[in-house]
Amino acid sequence: MGSEIERVAVVGAGVIGSGWATRFLGAGLDVDAWDPAPDARSKAFAAIDAAWPAMARRGMAAGASPSRLTFHERLEDCVAGADFVQENAPEREELKQELLARIDAANPEAVVASSTSGLLPTLLAAKMARPERMLVGHPFNPVYLLPLVELVGGERTAPGTVDRAAGFYRSLGMRPLTVRKEIVGFIADRLMEALWREALWLINDDIATTEEVDAAVVYGCGLRWSLMGTFLTFHLAGGEGGMRHMLHQFGPALKLPWTKLVAPELTEALIDKVADGCADQADGRSIRELEARRDEFLVELLALVQKYWPEAEGRPGRL
Repeated sequence: MGSEIERVAVVGAGVIGSGWATRFLGAGLDVDAWDPAPDARSKAFAAIDAAWPAMARRGMAAGASPSRLTFHERLEDCVAGADFVQENAPEREELKQELLARIDAANPEAVVASSTSGLLPTLLAAKMARPERMLVGHPFNPVYLLPLVELVGGERTAPGTVDRAAGFYRSLGMRPLTVRKEIVGFIADRLMEALWREALWLINDDIATTEEVDAAVVYGCGLRWSLMGTFLTFHLAGGEGGMRHMLHQFGPALKLPWTKLVAPELTEALIDKVADGCADQADGRSIRELEARRDEFLVELLALVQKYWPEAEGRPGRL
């Protein structure tokens, strides 16, 4: 269970780190934070203030307050009293290894989770004296609203560590998904990367604009995926015969060269197309304005998802 965790340390307070801090604070926890950037504290509090209205609508614990966040000048002081440490450094293996080793030395008891989106926990924990308490806890942005968190243990991660982390994340209203095998990119990012590569080809080959690609997702597959995901969506596509009929009928199309899973070369021309298309879609709205619009939508969408997809014995894929 995660109920015994009362104090959390956030190492790295960028977009993901401040998102974690917001979720932890919203759960009524005391949070310590550290980030070496000189403006990290002001940026983190600004991000939390911007996210707080959405958190309030989603629902918060009694006593939840941004005032329960304390920034520290030294990493060791930040993590020393924590029951749970969430590391959110940039995706550089050596940097994370050094930080995790320092965390390990400063606090020999806490569960230590890395927010990496694809690096392997066995490699990340290579310099830790106690790697049995380290795992990946990979969230999705915005962390304070989206419930999914992928849990990945390394070769030396203790099963109890994964169980304890899962219990803690559930206490925050999240849906932990334990990845059965250590694999680069885990589950969700591998799926998103495949769609992202195809989207870049559609822009590169002048088949569609960024707005048209986004519309194809928003008004088509994205709506269905909010409830059923990929497999149940195709299960219904088979009619009364379900998935078995669908695979027999449409399976041969998988051999056709519809997709290009290798990403196109990121030339300056392609970067301009993508960046200019996104600027046109934003239509003058700032990142903060777009985030607020996204958060308002997600709060309402999550309520709808919960109505049709209530918690089922902790199994996030069970309707």
